[in-house]
Amino acid sequence: MIKALDLITLLLGWSYGFLFLLILHSFIPLRRNRLLWIPAYVICSFFANMVIYSNDLPNLLGALLLLAAYILLFHSGRWIEKLTAVLVFYPVVIAVNYLMQDMGSRLFFACNHVSGNPSQWPPGLLLISTAIHTCSLLVRLLFWLGAWALLRKYLGRITSDLTLRMWLIVDVLTLASIVAIFTIIYFLPEEAAVVYPICAASIVSSFGCIYLAAYICSSVQTACHAQELEQKQAYFQDKLRDEKRIRSIYHDMKNHLLVLQTQQANSEVLNESARSLQEQIETYETYYHTGNDYLDMILRDKSRLAREKQIDFHAAVSFSEGAFLKPLDISTIFGNALDNAVEASEKLPESMRLITVKAAAVHDMLVIAVENNRRLDEFTPQKTSKKDSFLHGFGISNIQKAVEKYGGECIARPKEEKFIVKIILPIAESESACAVG
Repeated sequence: MIKALDLITLLLGWSYGFLFLLILHSFIPLRRNRLLWIPAYVICSFFANMVIYSNDLPNLLGALLLLAAYILLFHSGRWIEKLTAVLVFYPVVIAVNYLMQDMGSRLFFACNHVSGNPSQWPPGLLLISTAIHTCSLLVRLLFWLGAWALLRKYLGRITSDLTLRMWLIVDVLTLASIVAIFTIIYFLPEEAAVVYPICAASIVSSFGCIYLAAYICSSVQTACHAQELEQKQAYFQDKLRDEKRIRSIYHDMKNHLLVLQTQQANSEVLNESARSLQEQIETYETYYHTGNDYLDMILRDKSRLAREKQIDFHAAVSFSEGAFLKPLDISTIFGNALDNAVEASEKLPESMRLITVKAAAVHDMLVIAVENNRRLDEFTPQKTSKKDSFLHGFGISNIQKAVEKYGGECIARPKEEKFIVKIILPIAESESACAVG
């Protein structure tokens, strides 16, 4: 009977390790290299099943270092996201493991007034001890199943859209839980009942921080969606006005042509009339039809900015396959790349100012390329001449972070007299990932 309970205990421990890995993966995903998944599962299970005793500094500190090293090595994401994962899940695991072990132990000794070495206990006591331990592991597994059911929808809402400052707010709140649980277990008072409510409060606080992060993400996405709708409305209103202007120009085109025909060749009046027509039509030529309304707006704004700075701007973009990209990520990728290209082009003579944007689906990949001319003796991707160099320094890195969310790659490099930002995104994988999320 004891061997059967030991087998059940083993299965419960590994099941709990898998469930905890699944929850952690929902918060901060595992690296894409599947060869790492098996060792990740083993190490995660080992951490999740660590036994915590009162005044147990080695295990308290060891568990913290193990979790930090595990997340750093096996999970992807920014350092601030990994730090948050440690601060959120460490106090919960420690509190739950301590409560299950301590309550099981107290229950056993309250029902059986025994002492001495467990190896000297009669078989009946060993069976009771093993049964209580197995039940405590079952309760722990059921607790985490309930936590997974409760937190699953919130974990799915947490994205990489949070800024560094937002993550730091969550971290400061979770820091109280980790300090409280570490301190109360290490400096355990004689009255153990004091520890239980603090452990419960740490669990609730950590789970509350998950809800807070999800709420902030939802608020950011709602604000971005509202901004997107406003931009679309302004975009289409401008487009309607320009189309009305073009219709007016076409209506008067016969009169313009009659005037031009009465003028002598190369006369000043002829040149002025032609220039006037060109300027009126040119504003409508800045509209693009890429297959993505949000990208159409970005290209229109950047092309007008380039024209104001006497920069030739050419775009050949087919982006109907890019529907899986969030508007915020489209803005990050194209906005940063084009802003950098405009800034670099401003420093060149007008004859060299040229920006080219290309995007199209190639097999199952979405390929984006932004090119601008440069002098051979200038520009390295890590440097910037903007007055606000701190913010601009995040331009390329922000593009890389946005691309990495979809399993893509961003390459920024000079090539002869051009600087090229090339982005490759897997279409099928990204679409399936979005569908799952």
